[in-house]
Amino acid sequence: MVAFYASALDGVARNPVLPTPLLLRLLAFDGGGDGPPRHALQRTDLPESAVAVILAHPNPKARIGFATSTGAEPAQRARLADDLSPKVRAALAYGPEWHHPRTTVAPLPDDVCARLLDDPVPSVWRALLDSPHLAPSFLASLATHRDPSARRSAARAWEKLPQDERSALLADPDPEVRRAAELWACRRNARVTAELLRDPKSAAEALRRGLLHRADAERCVAERTHLASLAENPSLPTDLVEQLAVDPDDAVRLAVSLRPELDEARRMAIDFNVGGLDRGDGVRWVRDGLADPEVLRRAATSAHPLLRRAAAQSPHLPPDLLRLLARVEDPVVENRLGIHHPDAPEEVLMRVYARLGGTFSAWMAETHPRFPREGLAARYADHPDGNYRRLAVRDPAATPTLIEQLSHDPVVWTRQAAVGDPRLPLHRLREALHEPELVSSAGANPALPEDEMAAVLTRAGVPA
Repeated sequence: MVAFYASALDGVARNPVLPTPLLLRLLAFDGGGDGPPRHALQRTDLPESAVAVILAHPNPKARIGFATSTGAEPAQRARLADDLSPKVRAALAYGPEWHHPRTTVAPLPDDVCARLLDDPVPSVWRALLDSPHLAPSFLASLATHRDPSARRSAARAWEKLPQDERSALLADPDPEVRRAAELWACRRNARVTAELLRDPKSAAEALRRGLLHRADAERCVAERTHLASLAENPSLPTDLVEQLAVDPDDAVRLAVSLRPELDEARRMAIDFNVGGLDRGDGVRWVRDGLADPEVLRRAATSAHPLLRRAAAQSPHLPPDLLRLLARVEDPVVENRLGIHHPDAPEEVLMRVYARLGGTFSAWMAETHPRFPREGLAARYADHPDGNYRRLAVRDPAATPTLIEQLSHDPVVWTRQAAVGDPRLPLHRLREALHEPELVSSAGANPALPEDEMAAVLTRAGVPA
């Protein structure tokens, strides 16, 4: 399909007031072999008539688009479990490739996952086992599955497994299943840890989280084996922690500085170097406790930048800790608050936008429900930077005259924002439908009359 018409249809597919008859026309369209526009397939609250059209669509690309939708209910997507195309079933099994950081993806029902796991095509059940969206209850049900790949995945639900199933996994005939189980069991079993240390593939992870015999810990220190991993180990004896705190390796000292049992004075006495790109993703005890008030308080109130960065990723920060982190002069902290916290302060969101215009973090800040709106037109309509002129469109007080003026802005992003605004005068909106850079935004404008939407579909060759 010509790019212009594809953009036009994409815009109409995003239009929040698209009437159902036009939606059905779009969904039945094959788009020259590309299938219907993705935004039509992945709208939220699709009516049953639309779902039926998608499920029966002859192009598997259409069904794949629906299988990976975050807008559809799991029970709706699950109706593709018996699709004739293994590519569609594999897409359903894995689920959405990406979802908004402020939303969650509901898993498919356990019985549907069980059917996909027994699919005769290996790519389908492999996609299922690789999925990050599986329910813990389903993972736990895999402990006795006949396939070792499934039993290996069951270890991810270790804490939910009964003791007899844990024991069975630890004695599994498949070495990869045993290793996955042992990496969980070693947290409370020093003998299992000692066995894993003899396996080069497992040693670093076992040192990081396994219960350690003192002799094994001393040997690793003497041989300088995976010291940065060892420095994270919760069972490492205090004297060895102190020894690693002055290790010549920067990475080792940094790992020691992040240990959860250290008080603030001892933590900050360590000579560590954070480095410019470290966001704190590796602070496991904070990452695992993003809903734990005590963990969040200890991390957010620390002077250690990586602990604050790790805490800033939690959407559960109470108001006082949110205010505290909002005052921290750390771009990583601000970015994370803007992405993850529903109550991120307006001033933080504006700083992220100002610093990172055009990036993912800036987009997350701008689309945040608390991003400021009032007063933006007066402040930014004549700003020399088009990224800021675009903000004027967000102001409820912006007049249709100003919106039309901005629809002619020299910067395309500003023009697109203005053209998508329902205050744009209708004559200018109709003009924008014929401009390649603006047709998608114009098609998505909720003020676009239904007959104009229909005309867009007709011009693009969508059958009535």
